[in-house]
Amino acid sequence: MIREMINGFCMALADSVPGVSGGTVAFIMGFYDNFIGSIHNLVFGKMKDKKKALFYLIKLGLGWAIGMILAVLILSALFESHIYVVSSLFIGFIAGAIPLIIKEDNESFKKSGSGLFFCLLGILFVVGIVLINNMVTKSSMDLEQFSIGLGIKLFFIGMIAISAMFLPGISGSTLLLIFGAYIPVITAVKGFLSLNFAYIPGLMFFGLGVLAGAVTVVKIIKVCLEKYRPQTMFLILGMMIGSFYAIIMGPTTLKEPLAALSLSEFHIPACIAGLVLVVTLQVVKERSEKTTQAI
Repeated sequence: MIREMINGFCMALADSVPGVSGGTVAFIMGFYDNFIGSIHNLVFGKMKDKKKALFYLIKLGLGWAIGMILAVLILSALFESHIYVVSSLFIGFIAGAIPLIIKEDNESFKKSGSGLFFCLLGILFVVGIVLINNMVTKSSMDLEQFSIGLGIKLFFIGMIAISAMFLPGISGSTLLLIFGAYIPVITAVKGFLSLNFAYIPGLMFFGLGVLAGAVTVVKIIKVCLEKYRPQTMFLILGMMIGSFYAIIMGPTTLKEPLAALSLSEFHIPACIAGLVLVVTLQVVKERSEKTTQAI
């Protein structure tokens, strides 16, 4: 119970930071396949699998909800005031994770074949998303002033943005920024938590889009991991490498944009902390697996 809640909590913190994906954290912490498989079984599995998946996702979801509420109410200000430290931390986190992931799925990475092509494709995909974000002019929207047109728009934005939660390397907040919905959605969540119920219709349409997108994206990822695992793993590796660029450009996506992370702003202690954190998580995961196997 506690472990799954901590996993969800960490995913939420990552999802709230521009340039970082909750899917990346799930992959690094070793529960990505279980996460994707549980969502897939909840929708497409047998009744026995549905119950098991639901119980797992409730525990994960509780941690995610707590993490996201804290991020919206408290940590968002910390991220904006110390974005270079946070960015440096996640660079260290991902830099330490890449060799561990290659080691964990060694068999897939041995089958190079077209692997380099898929790796490059993953890098270009993430970098392309970031470049589009910098080029697109964001139109303002107000979820407090609801209309059917806005609801339909929020539905499709939710469908597309949720893919970032499941795909390592792509930030959900970056996709929301591209559609001009990041600040409006954050504002709406804050307003709802402050008991302003005028935001409910907009958040409901956004949430329905998220659910619809989750079902579609998870099915695709599940099939790819089962039938085309080596290519999928190289694609994920590429997206994680591409996320370095997304994190570097993260400060430019804030409400009050800052310069991209440079060498002068790079925080070495935070980067080292990120490396230590991912190694620690790996050690904890391995010990937990050994304990489970012993039982």
